[in-house]
This record gives sequence, structure tokens and C-alpha cells, in this order.
Amino acid sequence: MYLDVINSPDDLKKLNVEELSDLAGEIRAAMMNRLSNIGGHFGSNFGIVEATIAMHYVFNSPVDKIVFDVSHQCYPHKILTGRKHGYLDNNSFDKVSGFTNPDESEHDMFNIGHTSTSVSLALGLARGRDLRKAEGNVIAVIGDGSLSGGEAFEGLDCAAEFEGNFIIVVNDNDMSIAENHGGIYKNLRKLRESNGMCECNLFRAMGLDYIYVANGNDIPSLIKAFEEVRDITHPIVVHINTLKGKGYSYATENKEEWHWHSPFDVETGKNRYTSSGESYDGITNEYLMAKMKNDEKVTVVTASLPTNIGFTEDKRREAGRQFIDVGIAEEHAIAFVSGIAKNGAKPVFATHSTFMQRTFDQLSHDLCINKSPATILVNTASVYGMNDIGHLGIYDIPLISNIPEIVYLAPTNAEEYLAMLEWSIEQTAHPVAIRMPCGKVMHTDKEVDKDYSDLNRYRMDMSGCDVAIIGLGNFYHIGKEVAEAIRKKTGIAPTLINPRYITGLDKEMLESLKKNHKTVITLEDGILDGGFGQKIASFYGPSDMKVYNYGLKKEFVDRYDVSELLDENGITVDKILSDIL
Repeated sequence: MYLDVINSPDDLKKLNVEELSDLAGEIRAAMMNRLSNIGGHFGSNFGIVEATIAMHYVFNSPVDKIVFDVSHQCYPHKILTGRKHGYLDNNSFDKVSGFTNPDESEHDMFNIGHTSTSVSLALGLARGRDLRKAEGNVIAVIGDGSLSGGEAFEGLDCAAEFEGNFIIVVNDNDMSIAENHGGIYKNLRKLRESNGMCECNLFRAMGLDYIYVANGNDIPSLIKAFEEVRDITHPIVVHINTLKGKGYSYATENKEEWHWHSPFDVETGKNRYTSSGESYDGITNEYLMAKMKNDEKVTVVTASLPTNIGFTEDKRREAGRQFIDVGIAEEHAIAFVSGIAKNGAKPVFATHSTFMQRTFDQLSHDLCINKSPATILVNTASVYGMNDIGHLGIYDIPLISNIPEIVYLAPTNAEEYLAMLEWSIEQTAHPVAIRMPCGKVMHTDKEVDKDYSDLNRYRMDMSGCDVAIIGLGNFYHIGKEVAEAIRKKTGIAPTLINPRYITGLDKEMLESLKKNHKTVITLEDGILDGGFGQKIASFYGPSDMKVYNYGLKKEFVDRYDVSELLDENGITVDKILSDIL
């Protein structure tokens, strides 16, 4: 195996072109070993193997600096830069992350998990190089799907005025996570169909130089193109046309399904682990499909992640014009639904908590100042959600709940969630965000409220004394377990409260607790700083009430174990009980 002797890009340069082609097959086999066992980003990585080989063959990393957008296509790069053990050795999978990571290698410039950032980051590297009067090429790699993000446009716009070496490799596989959306993709198609020669060229229109490689999976063609632009003295786009999922028929035939894939059987392509039963994204989709059929004013908006609320390709077709995917453009999505709501329709926008972070200004300025009654669904906002450092979903409570005018709700079960969603879509007074429950679907046989217009009214599910437990959203169920543990240990029944509203305090209920309670416990599935519990603690500050806030400390954590992280933060029934006693 050629891969046996490849420990750095320098080793790669010793091979001839035919050997490089064989190496591409070995890299795909190594990725297949990892992906079939633990899952990960499949299609984009399989499609960029040859381009990665060619880049490392021509350029001199890390003197020449390569920045991969979103890191969805960095696996071949990792294999060629000393981390092949994370793909070949099953016992080393957890030693190599799925994203670029400077802590792993000097060949990784940034820790990146969000899209549309590579041009801006790389342009900064180029500017820093020139300020230091240093040498070397700077290469930004960005996929066509990422071009719909606003930051990509800002980076390209500024790159056109840069005076120095700067290379932008546009990896065009005619696919985002799902299908591409936006007008620029019509031009990309024309460029592909004309071999890069059509008169209308969005890159040249922005002031950038441009070359096209029709077969972005052909190593000789790629080497020729990269040699042509190496050490160039001005910004240039190298537009390469690749095949997403190349080398595995299941991935090329079903590109959306194979963008990211869970562990699977290589021979059949079938998942090794099948999920059964309900999911909150499935429940959401079933509700919204029925809602749209009964009310043509209801519309659902996603940002390149339609399946985060169950909108698979068949569901998107069925929904028709009432479903809109705006591509990777979360900021646009928030302003867009604000306009839809302002003009009398009923929009619902959904994305993951980690990507909602990009939209703070639009939430504040475009949505909440204007009091547009749109519904925002915040998915995987939980310690139980995605767990790598670039996709943490635990920062949404401080981000969203401190914006005036918005109502941020935290349901504790499926029935309460659907009731809140129905109320939010039909009401016309407030922008409303709902923190979708995460993990196993929980049900209740108790009647849930249907109207949430009387804001900030908490629900007391158990009335007791001495200790009051306020369990928010996903962590309500931990609070319920703590309440039972207190009762069993002390014989005293505590009070258990479902606050439901993240954005406000039920001052009447909190004041009433002073009469026969000494301690208040808050539990929230997110960071404590600026969060829900601190608002409760602030309320009780001038009083004798003792308040314990349980949540996560403010830190960047990477690939954490949920149980370990909860234990480190004291969020276990035994530790909370010990604190109370």
C-alpha cells in the first residue's frame, strides 16, 4: 500500500501520477473503514480525494496554508498529514476529530465546523503573511453549497481588492447538504456546461481571476491547474467540478442521504443501527404537513437542513410552494420569515441551535424590534445534541432569551411541544421561539395548556415545602427524579415547577415560594452564564432564599460524553440531593 509510507505531504511528492491514482483508491478505502464503523461526512470527502492529493502534491503545507470550509471535506487531508491511524486503526477513531483541528496538526489552520468561513479566514492569513513580509501560498477551499452563505459573499467581495497571492478553490459538486438553492447556482451550471467559458461569470463579475477544471476528479488536470496558479500574485478562483460520493454507488445515486451517514454495511449500504419509534423531528413534520394542508398561509422555511424537522425529498415535494429552503443563509431566513409574518402569513423557520448563533442581529433587529409573529424552532439545543466543538447547541438560552419582545418557550414533552407550536403559529402578538425537546420522545397523560398568551406563567406540577425544583425543558425530567429522591430520603415532598417560559419570570409564583420554602433549585440544559437560572437567583438576591443553579459551565467542549459532562457539572440526582441535604 502506498498509504503505508505516506506520513506527510512530503512523502506524497515522491509518487508518480499513476501511483497517485492508486493512492486515491487507498484513501477511499481508509475513509470507508472509519465511516462504515462510526459514521461521518461521506459524500463531500469521497468527492474531493483527487483534489486534495493534487493540492498537497503541488503546494507545500504548512508553509502554504490550506483552509477547508466547514471541514466536511477534510478527511483526505487528514489522512495525508499524519493522521491516517484515525481511519485505518479502529482503536484510534476517537483520536482524530471529524473537523480540522490545529491541536492535531500544524497542517490545520483553524478549528472549523460552520460553513461559508474559509474565504474570510484564509484572506486573513494572506493579509497576515504580507504584513510579516513572509512567503507562501494561501488556499481557501469552499464548496458550492457554502457559497450561498453571506459570509462567503463578503469574503469574495473583499478578496477581489486584495493585492497578493490568494487562491480560492471552489469545489462544485452541484450539491449542498440537500439540493442547492439560490440564483448563483444557475450561473455555476452555465459555467460547468460551457467549460468555464460562458460570458456570465459570477467570479469575474466580482473582480476575481478565474480558471475552470472540468474533471475535478482527474489528478493530472488538477495538478496542471494548481501548478498554474501556484505563487500567483493576485486573487484567483480555481473552479473544479467534482462528483460527490465518488467511488461508492450508493452515495453518488443518493447524494442527500449520503452527505452525512451513520454507520453502515459496506456491501448493502444499509444502516448498522436502525432507529425505531418516535422522534421530535418526525412529530414536527407530521404536525406541520397536516397544518399546511389545512391552512395555505402556513409556510415552512429551512436553511439547507430540511431533514432537521423531517422534510425529506418526498415531503418537500408534497409540501410544494409552502416549503422553502433558502440554502445556507440563516440570517436571510430570519429576516425573510419576519417579512412573511408581517404581511399576514404564518411562517415557521427551523434550524439547529449551533447555526442559530449566526442570526443574533436578525433576531434582534429584523424580527423582534418589528414584533413580527414568526415561529422559530431551535433544534438540538441540548447537551444531548451534537457534541463536537463546532456544533455545540448549549448557548442558545443566553443568546435568545435576553432579546426584548421574543417569547422563548421550553416544552417538556411531545404534547406540550405541539400545543406551544399550535399556539405560536396562530397568535399574532409576538415573535416566538420554541426550544424543541431533544432525545427520547417524552409523553404525558396530564392535560397541557393550549394558550400561552398570558406570558411567563409557570406551571406547578407538585406542591410541597422546603425545597422547590424548577426544571426547564429537557432537564425537567431530572428535576422530577430529584423530587422523588428528596421525598424518599427525607419524607418531605418538594415543589416541582415546569417554568415553560425561558424569557420571563413568574414573579407571583416565585414570591409565593418564600412563605414555606428555604431552597430553590434551577435546572437548565445549557450554560449557566446569562442563562435562566441566574435570572431566578437575581430575583431572590435580596431575600433569605438559597438558590442553587444547575447547568453547564461556560467552556468549549469537544466530543464529550454526556454522562461525564453532567457529572463534572454536578448534574446528577445523587449530587443534587447531596447539595440539598
